Amino acid sequence: MERGSPLMTASPQTKKSLATRTRKSARAIAFSILLDVEKKAAFASEMLHARLAGETDAREAALVTELVMGTLRWQRTLDFFIERYTKRAAAKLDTEVLVALRMGVYQLRHLQRIPVRAAVNESVELARRARKSSAAALVNAVLRRASAEKDKPPADCLLGDLDPVKKLAIEYSHPTWMAERWLRKFGQEKTIQLLEWNNRAPAQAISIVNPLRAAETVESLKNEAFEIAAGRLLKNALIIRKGNVTSAAAFQNGSIAIQDEASQMIPLLLDVSPGNSVLDLCAAPGGKTIALAREVGASGFVVACDIHESRLRMMRERFEFTGMKNVRLVALDGTRALPFMGKFDRILVDAPCSGTGTLARNPEIRWRLRAEDLAALHLRQVALLTSALNALAERGRLIYSTCSLESEENEMVVEEVLAANREFRTEPVQIPEGRLAEGMQAGEVIEENGALNTFPPAHHTDGFFAAAIRRK
Repeated sequence: MERGSPLMTASPQTKKSLATRTRKSARAIAFSILLDVEKKAAFASEMLHARLAGETDAREAALVTELVMGTLRWQRTLDFFIERYTKRAAAKLDTEVLVALRMGVYQLRHLQRIPVRAAVNESVELARRARKSSAAALVNAVLRRASAEKDKPPADCLLGDLDPVKKLAIEYSHPTWMAERWLRKFGQEKTIQLLEWNNRAPAQAISIVNPLRAAETVESLKNEAFEIAAGRLLKNALIIRKGNVTSAAAFQNGSIAIQDEASQMIPLLLDVSPGNSVLDLCAAPGGKTIALAREVGASGFVVACDIHESRLRMMRERFEFTGMKNVRLVALDGTRALPFMGKFDRILVDAPCSGTGTLARNPEIRWRLRAEDLAALHLRQVALLTSALNALAERGRLIYSTCSLESEENEMVVEEVLAANREFRTEPVQIPEGRLAEGMQAGEVIEENGALNTFPPAHHTDGFFAAAIRRK
């Protein structure tokens, strides 16, 4: 049925029927995505983009996104209530049943516009469709109990003698170890701000791939009824306040990319000039590579590397689509000695990391990451930075960055590598003049030690760290 047909403006009963079908479809899509996240370790944002790109029904896309991301953000709190009502560990439930229950409890507690009956009945139906009919009675009983307590705060249900950190972690839906280390690092007030921030939907920031066509791109978005605001940090960044940007023509044709403002800031710190040679050691998915290639121009070049050839193939398609001809792709393991004969004027090491600065955007990370993973990540990051330094030219500049809030992945990596390589030193990062948004001062994101640090609740971005390194 096409949009705008007479049926879309028929009787209230018909409207209700259509709305119900939309909600059912949205729940089925969300359920499928959440199962892939749980069973296949898929990333929710990638699944949403793939499933909703070009989606014409904005209400359905919005509901799918809300159900998926909301359920993942509040997963620990939801599991607490599920265990409260089932009297068993959530991990012992069949995955399909657990996901259906999580979605149901989330709707009851967080989506006031969803009728209780719809949240309960549709969750039962999801379990049945997943061939878990034997659990339908359990799902129905649990959600009936949950509906009776849907307005009761989690704190009122927690035992008074429960460890305070564990209580905080359950209430704000984070792993206990994560809350504990942030309390040590940031203190109570900033930690609660961070926990609260991670449970909200972040702003959808976009970058314009070709600044020369910025006005045309913005006009295209406005013509499609997207609500656009200026970036908070960067002059050329845009925030999508309303609308599913993956359905935009500008997204489909590669004119824009979804990219957090802090992420957009990282390539600027290299201070690339036309004609420079640039090494992007951990380049995928390529957003920063495009920005660097644009700055070096036709007289320069960027060597973009990644360990996974499949990701390089995707990058090649993206670069060809956007007309980038000065990027050379190389598959390599950056932790080993690099194969390049020459030196590079600029090097970016945007290292693979825990991603704890992106938990609002990638909520599933908090359930996969373990405290002991930080040590392994640290070793890999030290190896990446060490090998990259050997490729840096005299008077060249290297930027080491992560989207992590953890010292083990940030300051401690830089300190360890420079202690073993005395011919290098750090210097304050610098944001090129004219790149910051109006009213924004560099000192708001650059600390006294010269490193860039964005803190999500304070800057309304992902949490990023960046340090600049030169030869002495």
